[in-house]
Amino acid sequence: MKLPVCLSLFVLLFSCAPAQNESAAASEPAAAETESEWITLFDGETTDGWRGYNAEEMPPGWVAEDGVLYFDTEVELEQDYTGGKDILYGEREFDNFELELDWKIPPGGNSGILYHVQEGYDAPSEVAPEYQLIDDAGYADIHDLTGYNSQFGVDHPERLQDWQSTAADYAMYTPDSTKKHLNPAGEWNSTRIVYTPERVEHWLNGEMVLSFVPYSEDWEAKRNSGKWKNAPDYGKFKSGYIVLQDHGSPLWFRNIRIRER
Repeated sequence: MKLPVCLSLFVLLFSCAPAQNESAAASEPAAAETESEWITLFDGETTDGWRGYNAEEMPPGWVAEDGVLYFDTEVELEQDYTGGKDILYGEREFDNFELELDWKIPPGGNSGILYHVQEGYDAPSEVAPEYQLIDDAGYADIHDLTGYNSQFGVDHPERLQDWQSTAADYAMYTPDSTKKHLNPAGEWNSTRIVYTPERVEHWLNGEMVLSFVPYSEDWEAKRNSGKWKNAPDYGKFKSGYIVLQDHGSPLWFRNIRIRER
């Protein structure tokens, strides 16, 4: 009686082993499939997939170098700003998404990440929400903001306003300063933007610093006042391109990826 029992146990254990291996093997493609949801927007070596806003080619100054998408220019004073060299990822448009990237700006630097961008306007900022990138600490020391900010009736137009600071939804929502940890100009920072119809999140260096509900009553009130009250198409589009803004300073971007939500 003992021998058959042992044999039965041996057969049972032997037959179970392949099933465990199959289960483990089956889980591996699932993990790979989850990772493949991310779409790399910059390959680290070329500017493939990118072009200028309202253009077919890349504007001069943008280069791929050592894993970085770099805009080679000099800092342009705010009062002399002309811009016009914004770039977009033109392979496809996105509606609901999660976008991640690293970025760096110099002292006095300024840029932005815009989404739901459509072409045919003078600038992407006329129509698209913007995650602001700027030298919070030193921008107002280098640039004269008084003329620009005076139109909004602020108390201290010479200062960088909260709605103009890094991680703000520009001229709409301000980041929570108690959660905001911004590395100084010249150092890398990490940004994450999550957009769904229920909630938009702005992350900076691993912390969520603001969130809001798009097209809510609060959103509409902000959109119809302040900077955007005379911009009839601002926030009009719910799908569009991802844009990196030229605001007259050198820029560095890397590890740019996105996935649908």
